[in-house]
Amino acid sequence: MASSLSVHLDYLLLPVAVALQTAQHLYRNYCIARKIGVRFHVTPISHLNHFLMLVDRAVPRHVNRASGESTFTRYNWMGWELPDTSSSHHELGDAFMLVTPGRNWLYPGHPNVMVDVVRRRDDFPRCVELGQVLHVFGPSVGSVEGHRWANQRKIMMSSFNERYNETVWSESISQANDMIRYWLARSSIRTAADDARTLSLDILCKVGFGKSFSFEGSEEASYAKPSESYKQSLQLILENCIIIFSMGPRFSTGMPWFPQKWRKVGEALRKFMTDMYEAEKKRVSAGTSSAASNGKFLSSLAKASIDAKDGEGLTEQEIYGNIFVINFAGHDTSTHVFTFALKLVLGNSSPDQWDSRLFPRLKRCVAVLYETIRLYTPVPTLIVGDKTLVLPPNTMMCLAYSYLQTDPRWWDASLSDEEFIKPRRGTFAGWSEGTRDCPVRKFSRVEFVATVASRFRDYTVAPVPFKSETDEVSRKRVLDLIKNDSGMAFLQQMLHPERAPLVWSKR
Repeated sequence: MASSLSVHLDYLLLPVAVALQTAQHLYRNYCIARKIGVRFHVTPISHLNHFLMLVDRAVPRHVNRASGESTFTRYNWMGWELPDTSSSHHELGDAFMLVTPGRNWLYPGHPNVMVDVVRRRDDFPRCVELGQVLHVFGPSVGSVEGHRWANQRKIMMSSFNERYNETVWSESISQANDMIRYWLARSSIRTAADDARTLSLDILCKVGFGKSFSFEGSEEASYAKPSESYKQSLQLILENCIIIFSMGPRFSTGMPWFPQKWRKVGEALRKFMTDMYEAEKKRVSAGTSSAASNGKFLSSLAKASIDAKDGEGLTEQEIYGNIFVINFAGHDTSTHVFTFALKLVLGNSSPDQWDSRLFPRLKRCVAVLYETIRLYTPVPTLIVGDKTLVLPPNTMMCLAYSYLQTDPRWWDASLSDEEFIKPRRGTFAGWSEGTRDCPVRKFSRVEFVATVASRFRDYTVAPVPFKSETDEVSRKRVLDLIKNDSGMAFLQQMLHPERAPLVWSKR
């Protein structure tokens, strides 16, 4: 009886101890925030609480229904910046802070601060702890800092050079034309987002690793075992990033108690991350692989590392880490931007507005890319340290991209005609800025422009009307879906793009 009571007391004391420790940390951070000199809100749970990240909006939504809106329901979920846009900054000022038990988070929303931060990399180091989520296969440019970051970026930049853009351009056009033929053969398309994912994956396979695949739409895709197909291996990894980030890459397929899906991912990891690189390394060492002739990122990365001076090349784990980061960043961000852009065009323009004779040098395609990223940037915050204010260690500064890129002070919403404007410096950072800007910025621009130009040169798209909808009502429904049904999964994206089916036709 006594032992049973002791066990029950232990179970009771544990949550009490956690609650007391949380309250102590929250009060400590509250006292610190009061000394900094900016207005703030207090939230009872840290942004990085693993349980809250797992349930995401479910708990705040139920709390909101039971007790109404609070700072907890407003800020404690991934992607709160999207619906908030500029509300918090208008309420609290150009800079405000969220106080949590883990850290204090500062959100500056002024272009001058943005420019200052990205220019002074050494004064504003990136938080390596938060970049560790990308450290699943090994250190990469996304998860290290200091000399290691500089060395990795140098090799990455030497590997991703101008000659790849020709391959990106030709492969993007080829894939886009195949996609259009697939779409034209169907009365309506609900799988545009899935098909965009396939297109992005095929381009990555060609440019990164020299593997060519014909485009297969969602309804005609053929599936092979991940261990037997390079494309299926890579696709399985990229579609299960949440599992990999949570469990790490080293979970074994030999553990029968793991779900079969997880064991397949583990099998794909070994196939993709080991076999491909080992084979390429042997070809590079033997001189039978020419990066200049086949334009493969994997070849260039292996060669640059082998040719580097002692201590300046990449380790095997660093190569694995950077291969994964390039594939993850290039695949998911491209897919979501493609999807947003297509639906935005669908809701905002009529077919005759896309006469290619009116838009020489593909300027309109570039403008669609920039405007999509401005309104729905895939990664809404950048986390760095801060010295602009007197801040103690453990304070995070998040540049408020969603606010900076939509604030009416910097963006004139009254423009009636199309105009390609040059934004004020510090108000647009689609690929980040400064020394940490995206190393594959041009890759993504070439891929997007080639794909969009191929789609709209000879073809038009329209929303499938529901019941007795007019064209105007149909387009408004698409825009409402973008506004009300977008959010964060791992990146910002449309949650249910299939609810806005579309139809393509030849001009």
